[in-house]
Amino acid sequence: MTDKTVSLPEERRHGSFIKNYLRNYGMLMSLIAIMLFFQVMTGGTLLQPLNLTNLVLQNSYIVIMALGMLLVIVTGHIDLSVGSVAGFVGAVAAVLMVTYKVDYTLAFIACLVVGAAIGAAQGYWVAYFNIPSFIVTLAGMLVFKGLALAVLQGQSLGPFPATFQKLSSGFIPELLPEAGTLHPTSMLIGAVLALGLVYAGAKGRSREQLHGIEVEPYAFFLGKSVLLACAVLYFTYLIASHRGLPNVLVIMTALIALYGFVTRRTVIGRQVYAVGGNAKAAKLSGIKTERLTFFTFVNMGVLAALAGLVFAARLNTATPKAGLGFELDVIAACFIGGASAYGGVGRVGGAVVGAMIMGVMNNGMSILGIGIDYQQVIKGLVLLGAVCIDVYNQRR
Repeated sequence: MTDKTVSLPEERRHGSFIKNYLRNYGMLMSLIAIMLFFQVMTGGTLLQPLNLTNLVLQNSYIVIMALGMLLVIVTGHIDLSVGSVAGFVGAVAAVLMVTYKVDYTLAFIACLVVGAAIGAAQGYWVAYFNIPSFIVTLAGMLVFKGLALAVLQGQSLGPFPATFQKLSSGFIPELLPEAGTLHPTSMLIGAVLALGLVYAGAKGRSREQLHGIEVEPYAFFLGKSVLLACAVLYFTYLIASHRGLPNVLVIMTALIALYGFVTRRTVIGRQVYAVGGNAKAAKLSGIKTERLTFFTFVNMGVLAALAGLVFAARLNTATPKAGLGFELDVIAACFIGGASAYGGVGRVGGAVVGAMIMGVMNNGMSILGIGIDYQQVIKGLVLLGAVCIDVYNQRR
C-alpha cells in the first residue's frame, strides 16, 4: 500500500512528461514515420546515400528561408514575396557574374545587400505605416517577379563560374585518408556535432535544475540524447558514404544553430516572441515593436537572397521562373513545424522539421511516380491538417 502511495506521483510525473513530449515532438515523430513509410514504399531508395544527398541539396533553400519566415510569422506577419525575391536575386547574380564578369565574392555580397534592401523596403511599410504584410508582400511578389523577367529579358542566363557553383554543388574538402567510399572528415564532423548536441542538452538541463525549474526525468533525457546522437551519426554516415558533407549543409547547420541560439538565449529573440504574443503589451513594456518588425523583414530579405544564390548555383543558371511557388513551401514548412497562425509561437527546430517533411514528401512521391497534381493536393491537405491542429490547441 505504501509503495503505491509513493510511486503514484512519480507515475503521474512521467505521464505528464510523455504527454508534453508527444505535443512538442509530434512533428519530429511524424517526420520519422513519413521517412519510414517512403523508405519501405520506394524499396530502400529514399535513404540511399546519393538520394539523401540530393534531398539535402533540393531542400536547402527552403530550410534557409524557413528560418527567416519563422521570425516573420512569430511576430504575427507573413511574407509572400520570398520566392520572387529569391528568383530576382538569382537574376541579379547572373547579370553581375555572367554578363559583367564581376568577381563572385563581390557579387555574392552585393546580392545579400540587395536582399536586405528589399526586406527593408517592405518592412518599412509594414512596421511604420501599419499596412498589412499580406498586401505589402503580395505586391512585392508581383513586383520582383516582373523585375526578374525584365533583368533577364525573358531568357535564361548562365553558366556561373565554377567556384560559385560549389556554394550548392560542392563538398567539404577531405583532410583525412579515405576509407574506401567513406569520407572520415565528414564522419568526424558528425561525431563532434552529436557530442555537442548532447553536451548542450545536458548543460541546459543542469541550468534549469539550478534555477529550480522542473526538468524531464533522467531516463527520458538519457533516451532522447542517445537517440539524437545515433540519428546524427547515422545520417552523417549515409552522407559520408557518398561524397561527404555538402557545403550547403554546413551553411544550413550553422544558420540553424545561430537562429536557435538567438531565439532561445538572447533578449531580441524573447522580444520577437513577446511582440507576436501581444504587440500592445510588448510596446507598453518598452519594446520597440516597429523597429523589431522592420528588422525581421530585413532578415527575411537577406535569407531569401541567400536562398536565391544557393538555388541559382544549383541550377547553374538563372531563369525567369526561378523561385516560383517557393513561398508556399516555406510558409507550409513553418506551419507544419508548429508555428502558430496567430503569432507568438514557433521554434527553429520545428521549422526545420517542417521543411524536411515537405522535402521528404516531394522526394518520396516523385520516386513513386505520383504526378505533380496529386502531390499538390496531398501537400495542401497536410498543411490544412497542421493548421487545424494549431487552432485546436489554441482553443484548448
